[in-house]
Order: sequence, then structure tokens, then C-alpha cells
Amino acid sequence: MGGEPGALCGVLGYPVGHSRSPAIQTAAFRSAGLDWRYVKLPVRPELFEETVRALPASGYRGANVTIPHKLAALGVADRTSPAAAAIGAANTLSFGDDLIEADNTDAGGLLDALGGPVAGLRALVLGAGGAGRAAAWALREAGAARVAVWNRTRERADALARDIDVVAVERPGPADVLVNATSVGLDPTVGDQDALAALELDGTDPPGLVVDLVYRRDGSETPVAAWASGGGATVIDGLEVLVRQGALSFSLWTGLPAPLEVMRAAARSDQPETAS
Repeated sequence: MGGEPGALCGVLGYPVGHSRSPAIQTAAFRSAGLDWRYVKLPVRPELFEETVRALPASGYRGANVTIPHKLAALGVADRTSPAAAAIGAANTLSFGDDLIEADNTDAGGLLDALGGPVAGLRALVLGAGGAGRAAAWALREAGAARVAVWNRTRERADALARDIDVVAVERPGPADVLVNATSVGLDPTVGDQDALAALELDGTDPPGLVVDLVYRRDGSETPVAAWASGGGATVIDGLEVLVRQGALSFSLWTGLPAPLEVMRAAARSDQPETAS
């Protein structure tokens, strides 16, 4: 599989214009000596299933999946990894042998990015979508003492809590590690205070460790990252998590070890993506 010439991969989302995945994966393919291409695939939700089913015949070996398709990606798959099944969402699809396989590298990528144990820590996850589900499941599996989930729509937090055995909360509360798994902060036209208010973080102090899964194409600091760093927290940004997720996806598709440093450098480069 690793030496297959001319294979395609891509990222499915809506919107997807801000994604750094093409730069990251293109650099990885080149470093590994693969003649593969990785492209952006903006797809409206109502066209997601038919688009995915058409990709293998068009030469695609795999695809990453981002907002808002992570739950739908699980439903379109013929085979599902234990992690994706337990989380109830997928961010990586692999195509081969007339099968669509779904996996979830969000969970493993988050834990790799944390770089240290979370056993015994109190964790708070903001957001109950696909990324929030993966984060909550990963932290619980890694031994966090308590995993709380907050969502602007409480019913979604309640459903997530029931599904993966964590706690839903009315408001963000004390924690040792906080993960922003919402899309708040993605739009640079929304002010920091408005963004923090939307997450009910305004007027609060950050915990010691904050992970913001959001990142911006221009490299500017997100409201959550600014709030965290201003309060003295250690901040892990969305690009580092993206690199770690992408490394796992790269290995799933190619069967090769991921060139992590090459991928990290590409993620943070201000050069335009050549694959898009």
C-alpha cells in the first residue's frame, strides 16, 4: 500500500477552507517518497454519503473528516474501529478491498499532544459534537478522575454523558485540564469577550492545562488560547493536536511511520498549501 503511485487523500468538511491538513499531509507524503496528493473536499451535509461512496473509484485511499461530518462518517462505514465505535464518531476513513473503514484518531492524537499522564486529573470538555465525544472518551480511558462535559445545548451534553459514562454539567467548573472542542474561536471576526461569553468562561480563571482544538489559518491566537495563556496556563493549540491526529491517519493509510517533525513544521509554515 505504501508504494502505490498517484493515490489521493483529502479532508471532508464544511467549511474546510481553513484546514492545514493538506499542507501537513503533502509534506509527509513527500518526506516518505510517496507520489500521493491530499486535497480539500468541501461537502455539504446532504451530499456527504454519496460523495464518500464515490471517492474510492476516483483513486482515493483515505480521507480525514472534520466539522460537521464526524458522526455521519461513522454511519457510512462498512467496518469500524473499536475507538470509533465507542466514541460514536469518526475522523478518518480508509478505502480498500471494496470497504470503507472508519477510525478515530482524534482520541489518540489528543493524548499524544498532551504528552503526559492524565490519570487522576479532573477534566472538562467544552462541546458535545464529534470532537468533544472523542476528547471525553480519550480522557476517561486514560484514567482521568472525573470527565465533565458542557455544551450550549444541554441535551447534547446529557446524551454524550449517557453514551460514554461521563458527567454533563450546567456550567463550566473547576478542572485540572480543559479541552475546547467547540468551533468557538474559529471565526476571527468574533471578539474574544464574545467568544468567552459563548463558552461561559468570561470572568473565570483557566486551569493549569488548556487544549484548544480550534486553530486559525492566519496563525493568530484564538480567544480560548489567549484567555489561557493570559492566566498562566500551559496551552496546547489546535495545530499540535492536528499534527498528532494526522500522523496517526498517515500511518493508517500508508502503513509507514509518520514523519512527525516534518508534519509539525508544515503545520506552522506560513507558505500556501501546494496541494489545494
